[in-house]
Amino acid sequence: MRTSEGPVINRRAVLGGALAAAAGAWLTSTEAASATDRVALAVEAEAARIDGALLDLRRDLYNHPETAGQEERTAGAVAARLRAAGLDVTTGVGGHGVVGVLTGARPGRTVAYRADMDAVGPQDQIGGGPGPAHLCGHDIHTTVGVGIAEVLARLRERVAGRVVFLFQPAEESLSGAAAMIADGVLTATRPSEIHALHCGPFPVGRFATIAGFGMPGQDRGLITLTGDDAAARAQRLATSINSIGTVQRPSTPADLEQLVAYLQTPGGPLARFVFVQARAAGATVQVASRCWPEHRYPEVRAEIRRRVRAEGPATVDFPADPFPAMVTPQREGQALERHLRRSLGTERVMPLHAAIPFSGEDYALFLDHLPGTYTFLGVRAPNTGVETSYPHFATFQPDESAIGHGVRAMSGWLLSRTRP
Repeated sequence: MRTSEGPVINRRAVLGGALAAAAGAWLTSTEAASATDRVALAVEAEAARIDGALLDLRRDLYNHPETAGQEERTAGAVAARLRAAGLDVTTGVGGHGVVGVLTGARPGRTVAYRADMDAVGPQDQIGGGPGPAHLCGHDIHTTVGVGIAEVLARLRERVAGRVVFLFQPAEESLSGAAAMIADGVLTATRPSEIHALHCGPFPVGRFATIAGFGMPGQDRGLITLTGDDAAARAQRLATSINSIGTVQRPSTPADLEQLVAYLQTPGGPLARFVFVQARAAGATVQVASRCWPEHRYPEVRAEIRRRVRAEGPATVDFPADPFPAMVTPQREGQALERHLRRSLGTERVMPLHAAIPFSGEDYALFLDHLPGTYTFLGVRAPNTGVETSYPHFATFQPDESAIGHGVRAMSGWLLSRTRP
């Protein structure tokens, strides 16, 4: 992460000019502006006032990473900013979750926005260090969510309805969304839809939309072999089960570049996939699998059971159901894509046509209750390798100017969605 003085100060100096230039190309003159353009101008003006403070917030969160279930300091920083902006704030929701409610000046719909707060533990880092680190961009997600709340609070007279901000803990453990829902966050706030951003390996300033796509769920199983040669058979079985997979986790920059290209290819190699990780430990084999579409889990389980039988005596234990896939509904996803094309320009919107095989998202549980969108925020800095913008890699160094782009785009989107 670029936290040294030189690169950070240079990036901050460029941020205001770059965003102002984008706004100039985006909007017509004030005199000729339409009502929509006037709202965009107002969002730009308020966002520009807090750009520097948001960079400071992001760096503070980056320097104090907290893993799933430990986000006490992060939650405190978020709650303080939301209260200062005039939102109604509730803490301790589903653990360290924070809920901020902004009520507009006019009647309208209730719309939710979710940001996750936890850092990545050492066990989930690819080439990382011994401690937690913000290698998934949740520090950026949190900062963008705070920025949207602050911008819309400054524009409260233009806001219809309510915006409910859900700052979620424990996404990395896939437990925070379930905990917040079990704590009654949706029944208490009653949003009609929900939206979210996630850092992605795309050029900064661009947004990758995923109407009809998203991220796979996950299935887990435990196989216990019996007999004198159980340990040797477990090793053979793990190798056999791993061969079921049709995709492998990327390990080089070239692999990552190919993955990004495949995501943008309609009907390409990722239209259907199975990703399997099987590990033997003594006489047991732990299995984790992801597939697309998610209705394929029964066939994957059946193939695993077939290979277990071929290795002799063993028991196989799967949960009742796999963790669900996250799929952005077509209607809402396409509406967001149209909105971003109108407001930002076609060249800044990248529709994806496949799911990422190697990641899951407990935001899926929110989308099981509500329609909504999930969009990738481009964080790849100009003239950098793709490995600097791919989450969970130790080389993850997102371009901080993405924060301003996310705040501006999502503020306009939420304003449009709360209208009756």
